[in-house]
Amino acid sequence: MKKHALALVALAASAAAGCVRLPTGVEPVSPFDAERYLGTWYEVARLDHGFERGLSQVTAEYKQAADGSISVINRGCNAEEKQWDQAEGTARFVDDDNTGYLKVSFFGPFYGTYAVFGLDADYQHAYVSGPNHDYLWLLARDPNPDAEVKEAFVEEARERGFAVEELIWVQQGDSACP
Repeated sequence: MKKHALALVALAASAAAGCVRLPTGVEPVSPFDAERYLGTWYEVARLDHGFERGLSQVTAEYKQAADGSISVINRGCNAEEKQWDQAEGTARFVDDDNTGYLKVSFFGPFYGTYAVFGLDADYQHAYVSGPNHDYLWLLARDPNPDAEVKEAFVEEARERGFAVEELIWVQQGDSACP
């Protein structure tokens, strides 16, 4: 696995993106229940960027850490190299733990924004942004959510100023990775 390469790229993206801030038009969800958010999420769509370019079958795993933070494991299949890439990080709440506004670090003291701005009542679909309109994800508990879920995400993201025509729809099927 290329843990270090993916972590370094994630770090570079976090540093390039600046500090922890919200894009215009994005308001984190509140109330937010971190315990219900924990577990595995499948990346359904994203605005592409260097640290995930070419990855399919991307997942994010969130677990409660002993120190109160949330451990993050992002994993994806690099089909070109036929191997899994993985990055491990830590997320902490920016304000209070009742708001879906976190900062995530994959290396040392460098943090990037993780803002949950859309979340269904059953915690099955989440809309997530970074510090600006260049970072956007649709996460779901099911790797292949219904078309209505995708359409609602696209409409909401468009209304908030994201370039939805540039979305990458992440393959979650058969793996080229062992």
